[in-house]
Amino acid sequence: MKIVRRIGVPPSARGSTSTSTCPDVFELSDGNFAVIGTEATEALERELPADAARADYERIVVVSRETLVRAKEDIPDA
Repeated sequence: MKIVRRIGVPPSARGSTSTSTCPDVFELSDGNFAVIGTEATEALERELPADAARADYERIVVVSRETLVRAKEDIPDA
């Protein structure tokens, strides 16, 4: 599995003053997506709806609204 491309614009285009540690979204070679965000599993797990759960190897990650909004046009429809 490899990163194929960034989805959306680079952090610097979203006003980041430090391009080394910012939320980001990437498309992977297998068609899945990877995100860089703030780990928030402990804070948000109890907020999950009754029909949602995570596996032990999964984490809840927060990505800024602007990151996803700016990535929207690059996300394929299918």
